[in-house]
Amino acid sequence: MTRVGYNQTNFNLSRMLRILAGVGNPHKKLKALHIAGTKGKGSTAHMLDAMLRNAGFRCGLYTSPHILDIRERIRVDGRLISEAGFARLIGRLAPKVEKLKNETPTFFEIMTAAAFLHFVAQEVDFAVIETGLGGRLDSTNVLRPEVCGITNISYDHMAQLGTTLEAIAEEKAGIFKPGVPIVSAPQARGVKRVLRKQAEKVGAELRFVGDELEFSYRFESSRAAGPHSRVCVTTPTSRFDHIQVPLLGEHQAVNCGVALGMIDCLRQKGYPLGEQQAIDGLASVRVHGRLETIRSQPHTVVDAAHNAASVAALMRAIGQNITYDSMVVIFGCSMDKDIDGMLQQLQLGADKVIFTNNGSPRSADPRELHLRFVEKSTKMAMVAPTLDDAFRTAMHCVTREDLICITGSVYLVGLAKQQLSEQPCVVP
Repeated sequence: MTRVGYNQTNFNLSRMLRILAGVGNPHKKLKALHIAGTKGKGSTAHMLDAMLRNAGFRCGLYTSPHILDIRERIRVDGRLISEAGFARLIGRLAPKVEKLKNETPTFFEIMTAAAFLHFVAQEVDFAVIETGLGGRLDSTNVLRPEVCGITNISYDHMAQLGTTLEAIAEEKAGIFKPGVPIVSAPQARGVKRVLRKQAEKVGAELRFVGDELEFSYRFESSRAAGPHSRVCVTTPTSRFDHIQVPLLGEHQAVNCGVALGMIDCLRQKGYPLGEQQAIDGLASVRVHGRLETIRSQPHTVVDAAHNAASVAALMRAIGQNITYDSMVVIFGCSMDKDIDGMLQQLQLGADKVIFTNNGSPRSADPRELHLRFVEKSTKMAMVAPTLDDAFRTAMHCVTREDLICITGSVYLVGLAKQQLSEQPCVVP
C-alpha cells in the first residue's frame, strides 16, 4: 500500500490482543525492553542485545525492516529463527487469523505475534523490541516492558503520525507505561516538552541523555581503531567511561548513550549487569546496512537512511570517517517519504547523484527525483532506470580515490548487497 491510514482499522491493538489471546498471551510472559523513535531504533536495539548477551542473558531481538531475509526480524542470541521454525509459527497463527473473519491483521501484527511466540518458546531472559510505526497504535504496544527507550524523533511517516515534531512525539510517547522508566535521546525543545508531559501523565520517570543522564562524546582516530567515537555515561549506579562506540557516526554515539542508559535502568532494578560486561558486549556489535562497505574497488558503501535526518547524519558520518576525493551517491526512495527534505540534505554532501528505482512497488520515480533535485542544487545529477544501470554509470564517474554511496531506502540497500557485493551475499 502506498498510503496507509493511521486509524483503528489498520492499527488496532484490540485485534492484536485477540490474536495473542488465541495463542496463550505470549506478550505477558516476556521481560521486554521497548524502543520507539524515528531513527536509531535498530542500532540501539542491536547494542542492547549485544550487551545483555555478553552479561550471560538469553536475549530475543525483534527489529524491522529486514534487508535480505524476513527471518532477520526475529533472532535469539544472535541467531535467526530457522526457516522451519518460522513456518511452524505462521502455521500456528493462521487459524487464529481466520477466526477474525472480516478483520484482516496487518503483516506487522502477524510478525510481532510470531516473534513473541518464538521468544517464549526459546525461554529468553529479555526481549529487545523495536516498534514498527509510531508507538501508540503499534502492535508491539501490548507489552508492559522493564524499560522504554526513545531515540531521535524527526520527520518521517508524516501522513500517518502528523506534520509537526510535537505530533509525532505524542504518538511515539504512546508506549509510556505507569512506573516504567524511560530513557530518551536529546530532543528538540518542543519534543522534550511533549515527552515530559506524557511521562508525567502516566507516572513514569523520564531521563534525557545529556540532561538527567550525564553524557558526553568525542570523535577520535587511532592507528589501531581508525576513526571512531567514544562516550561517557555517568549515573548514581553506573559509570561508563570512554566507551568506544561500535558503529560510525555521531548519531551512533547518541544511540549508544540511550542503550547504556537503558542498561543502567536494569541495573537499578537489581539485574546483574556488570559495567565491563556491557562494555565488552558493545565491541561485538555489527549492524548490516548502516554505513556498510560492500566493495573495496571502488570503495562502495550502503546505508539504509530513509528520511531527512538520517541522510543528514549519513553525510556527516561519511565526512568524519571516510577519506575520499569525490562522492557519487546512488539514490532511490519510496514515494511516501519526505523527499524534499532528503534531497536538501543529499545535495549538501554529494558531489554527483544518480537517481534510480529503489526496487519496491512504492518507489518514487527517479525522473521526478531528478527534477526536484535540480531545482535545489547545481550538483551534477543523472537518472538510471535500475540499480545495475546506476552502478555502471557511477563506475565511469569515479577514480581510485572516490567513493560510491548507495542510500535512500532499505529496499535499495538489499538490492545492492545482493547484486553488487564483492563477497557472496549471506543473510546477516
